[in-house]
Amino acid sequence: MNSLILEYLWRDLCEKYTADQELITTTFADLQEHYTAKGRHYHTLTHIRTMLSSAISHEEMIRDKDAFLFAIFFHDIIYKATAKDNEEKSAEKAVKFLKKIEFWEDEIAEVERLILATKSHPLQNNTPDTDLLLDLDLEVLGAAPEVYQEYSNNIRKEYAIYPDLLYKPGRKKVLLHFLDMPFIYRTELFRDKLEAAARENLNNELATL
Repeated sequence: MNSLILEYLWRDLCEKYTADQELITTTFADLQEHYTAKGRHYHTLTHIRTMLSSAISHEEMIRDKDAFLFAIFFHDIIYKATAKDNEEKSAEKAVKFLKKIEFWEDEIAEVERLILATKSHPLQNNTPDTDLLLDLDLEVLGAAPEVYQEYSNNIRKEYAIYPDLLYKPGRKKVLLHFLDMPFIYRTELFRDKLEAAARENLNNELATL
């Protein structure tokens, strides 16, 4: 999925709710600016395109498609390696925009909830859409070894401010968090397809720390 298709999907989604072309254009430019900011190596437009492409491929699993797609577009718009409130700020930007286009209030709350779920990755009390969104967000963990290695390298670049002495223990904690879960993927489809590969990739990276 290239940038033109990404913009087309954005416009097609927004035009269901607003005729304000300037708002649609300026907000997409804002999304692009954030996702291409200096210091971004993994949490980029490529990540958004990958998630959107996978969402379209699994469209039959999504109950609330428009809220789901808006959540993908906004879920990492704010991302700073040193911050602890990226998801909250990303959700705030989403809510602000969605109110401008008069998206339904309960749907705005759904987008906010989906984005915030990407912070804690809760194991319980999830909706099917939450489970799928989290699986798409973590799909790279079960990718081919060379793709996972590129992901791991890019995450390290995003945390370049930290020396190995600080980065490695923190990264190890993250990896163990996922490995200690009863399962990494929430949907049966992704679990069957990617769980074993994800655990192998995580263990291989863990061995290097």
